[in-house]
Amino acid sequence: MGERSAGDVRTADGAAEIGRRVLRLRTERGLTQRQLAEPAYTAAYVSTLESGKVRPSEAALRHLAARLGVSYEELTTGRDPHDAVRLRAGLTDARKTLATGDAKDAAALFEELMAQAERLGFRDERATALVGLGDCAQETGELAAARAHYEAAEQLLADEPLPRRVPAIRGRAVAHFLSGELRYSCYLLESAIDELNASGLHDPNALLLLYTASIAPYMDMGAHARAARSAELALALAPSVDDPGLIARLHRGVARTLIAEGRTAEADASLAKAQELYEQLRIHTDLAHCHWMRGYVHAQDGNLERAERELSIARDMLASKRATLYVVQVEVELADVLRRRGRTAEAEALLLPLLKRSTGDGEPEAAADGVAGDGGAAGDGGAASGLTAETGAVHAGGAHRLLGLIAEERGDAATAEEHYRAALSLLERTGAAGDLADLCRLLGDLLRRAGRAEAAMDAYRMGLGHRAAPGTTTLGPAPAEPPV
Repeated sequence: MGERSAGDVRTADGAAEIGRRVLRLRTERGLTQRQLAEPAYTAAYVSTLESGKVRPSEAALRHLAARLGVSYEELTTGRDPHDAVRLRAGLTDARKTLATGDAKDAAALFEELMAQAERLGFRDERATALVGLGDCAQETGELAAARAHYEAAEQLLADEPLPRRVPAIRGRAVAHFLSGELRYSCYLLESAIDELNASGLHDPNALLLLYTASIAPYMDMGAHARAARSAELALALAPSVDDPGLIARLHRGVARTLIAEGRTAEADASLAKAQELYEQLRIHTDLAHCHWMRGYVHAQDGNLERAERELSIARDMLASKRATLYVVQVEVELADVLRRRGRTAEAEALLLPLLKRSTGDGEPEAAADGVAGDGGAAGDGGAASGLTAETGAVHAGGAHRLLGLIAEERGDAATAEEHYRAALSLLERTGAAGDLADLCRLLGDLLRRAGRAEAAMDAYRMGLGHRAAPGTTTLGPAPAEPPV
């Protein structure tokens, strides 16, 4: 249970602390040492205990606690067990605020609860508050702060069983995924899965959290087989899990693999199940993600009107929660739908602010290297107001790709090439093989039409290299599977 506290009777300092506590409680109640000791012990024993010269047995402490009118836990730790109940209730309320209200309001609650837990010495509750703060920071796009909170929670629970640390590990992996570090995100998740299975700790809740979190980075890396297997394993674990929020997240993740396999009707049905659960739970951010993914499904099916409606709903819901990073990611996909509907001016107007930064005179200008400016980027600890290499590299690359297509459609080949190259530089660090291959094809076609055959061949060769990439993590073999 971590480092031994000052109240640990097994240490000299702990025995002295308990002795002082017994003395204080006895004095407050107006008892003599004899009155406290009888009938089982002597006044001399209580005297030596209060002076810290004896390490009392559990039986002695339980006798003294009963005579003093306090619980055994309160006597040995100095903590009122009711404090733990109040803290846990407060953490539940903070989690509800994050699910249904503003992330900044929830963060303020988690901060206060973390301070209380630290003051009272409740380590588990402090770690839970840290994970909550990480989730709040992640929602507002402060990815560096989110990672710091998750890492602090992991350190607090370093000697706890792995299932207890999984929420913090999952949070850190998702933060790295949102930063565009897809391979490292998979590494964290796969390592935890392997450790759980190797140690025999087949905790269904922990495994479900890890498998569902791995689907998105697998998909973006082009590792569709691994994503599908994670979805299958998660579905197999679902009957063992009674958390409706986890089950809803499972259905949302499974939908991604169904989309990749072209099974859009099944994907939409899975998303509808998730949406129904989220509506019951009123988890607004996750419900918005369901609308987001349904919009994506409709776009894949060519139903652009319904896609626009679902994506607009998702954007408005996320904006009401001030989930800044998610808002701009949805806007990239909405812009794609608008372009495909022939509304290129609207699409461009939506995309350009996402890839701009403020200059000294307050006027926005496009980032020269194709990477968005600071805009309160996560690396500075502020909320992201746009897409950068650190806060949404995959979607930043997608925005440049769309702007390149729009420039091509109006005959501006030079601007199109700039955007395609900017997108490539953003995506190369992520390992998103499918997106990279598609960009190389677009760039190669553009260069070929311009008569730049050698440059076009280089682009095509680069695309073939990305397409041939295994699209897996640096670990090699897939993680071991649990005995589901």
